[in-house]
Amino acid sequence: MSHINSLDWLMIALYFGILAAVAWWVVRKGKDSSTDYFLAGRNLGWWVVGASIFASNIGSEHIVGLAGSGATSGVAMAHYELHAWCLLVLAWVFIPFYMRSMVFTMPEFLERRFNEKSRYVLSVVSLITFVVSKIAVGVFAGGVVFGSLLPELTIHIGGITIDSFWTGSVLVIVLTGLYTTLGGMRAVAYNDAVQVVVLIVGSALLTGYGLSVLGGWEELRRICGSEMFNLWKPLTPPGVESTWAPVMEFDTAGKLTRQAWYFNGYFPWLGMLFCAPIIGLWYWCTDQYIVQRALGAPNETVARQGSIFAAFLKLFPVYLFIIPGLICFALGKSGKIPELAGATNDAFPRMVQHLLPSGIRGIVVAGLLSALMSSLAGVFNACSTLFTIDIYQKWNPKASEAKLVSVGRTATVIMVLVALLWIPVVKNAAGLYDYLQAVQGYLAPPIFVVFFLGVFFKRMNAQGALWAMLIGFALGLYRMAVDTPVTLKLSGFETGYTPGSLLWITNNMYFQYFSVLITIVSAIVMVAVSLMTAPPKDSEIQGLTFATTSAAEKAASRASWGTGEVVASGLVLVLILASYLYFQG
Repeated sequence: MSHINSLDWLMIALYFGILAAVAWWVVRKGKDSSTDYFLAGRNLGWWVVGASIFASNIGSEHIVGLAGSGATSGVAMAHYELHAWCLLVLAWVFIPFYMRSMVFTMPEFLERRFNEKSRYVLSVVSLITFVVSKIAVGVFAGGVVFGSLLPELTIHIGGITIDSFWTGSVLVIVLTGLYTTLGGMRAVAYNDAVQVVVLIVGSALLTGYGLSVLGGWEELRRICGSEMFNLWKPLTPPGVESTWAPVMEFDTAGKLTRQAWYFNGYFPWLGMLFCAPIIGLWYWCTDQYIVQRALGAPNETVARQGSIFAAFLKLFPVYLFIIPGLICFALGKSGKIPELAGATNDAFPRMVQHLLPSGIRGIVVAGLLSALMSSLAGVFNACSTLFTIDIYQKWNPKASEAKLVSVGRTATVIMVLVALLWIPVVKNAAGLYDYLQAVQGYLAPPIFVVFFLGVFFKRMNAQGALWAMLIGFALGLYRMAVDTPVTLKLSGFETGYTPGSLLWITNNMYFQYFSVLITIVSAIVMVAVSLMTAPPKDSEIQGLTFATTSAAEKAASRASWGTGEVVASGLVLVLILASYLYFQG
């Protein structure tokens, strides 16, 4: 077993030194204004915008989850990565609306399009979603990395032992929170640009070393078989007769312990075809966590170019995170590295530990740390912006620029404390990672519906949007409330609900199907309520829908792009199509 040695620590220290230097430069350069703190003064370059979008998305939970999925179920999760086309929708469809309105946040855009109530609802739900999903999952995955790669971080104080999960998680959360609090969005974006380079180089080295030891790409395909190289999985796993026939699990005494209608680690084609694009379009086009980077651009041209660049970068995870999972499976199955046999969520850190030489191992560990820091920094900054702009400033409209920055920094500190409080929860709660993966599937659909119907159809009004969100979120929260005690194995819920009951059906319905159900209900509610109430006046939604965009605004948007953007977008689509054609088993 290979452990982190002096050369590896040197590489990690060098990485942190570079981050510290960048953060110090950014803090000194920053100005004491809300625009500078929350949107980096709206002067980020296209490459910084694109790199920051990509780095914020690729957290350590992404790497751990994708590699683990690759090791257990093959390339099925590549669907989510090949949704890079959603970033093209952001670039060509939504960027013009966002940049014309000059908003700070997505809830602020909803207020412009609908009303103030819509803004408050989205602000609160977004903050809840960030806390229970992005922060919790990020801390969990970071703990997996530290537990596997840096066990020496365990600290013994008297009779108390603080393991590496705690030590490493606290260290990274505090360091990330420090530069995010001081430097705001500018510090986050520029550090993201550095972290992307480390992440891509480190992961590429791991993939290359893995293929070299295994014997090449064709050997990988031979060992894994066609099924693991197939993007489109059947509705049911091999050996299961029906999607709707519950799978039963029994303990050694023969007692029924679980019945389920879905299968952990299995992604049927129907869910991927309909649910995954809904989640992708919500995430890439309407989520504050992502879109805030594009809002930091000085104009529509730069924002669009940055989004297209991010779409290109988004194609990398298929080959840098999922494929290493398959390599891990193949190396273990072939016996070339027996220690990798049976790897799941720890596939990526196990490969780093047993495959890479000194120095290179340190670079890859730095990449994993950078992924954790990027995702946490992004969520800290997004939460700070949402609270300050959408809640505090609405309550105190006369607050000075200095006061808004001060409140933003305080909000960031609070989010850091929340992340620290989450550590014992994610460390001890069995199954929390899988559960949190589904959370966005329950809360995203109504947001997707109100943004897309709101932009494409001017007849949609504030009442329709409000009721769509309220009912959609109620369905999502209901599902979360039903799932939570079973997922956390609280007393009395260890074996789930009574088979056949409504709660049992809810808990065991595949999460992607339930997400599609919420989407359909939200859309029906929005359309029905809007048609039953008065339409909005064109003057109130000028420039906020396609139908109410003036000829001058359309001309200005058309003048903001040229042949280069079109060609680059076409190249991304060609690469996506080529990947879909290749991964057919």
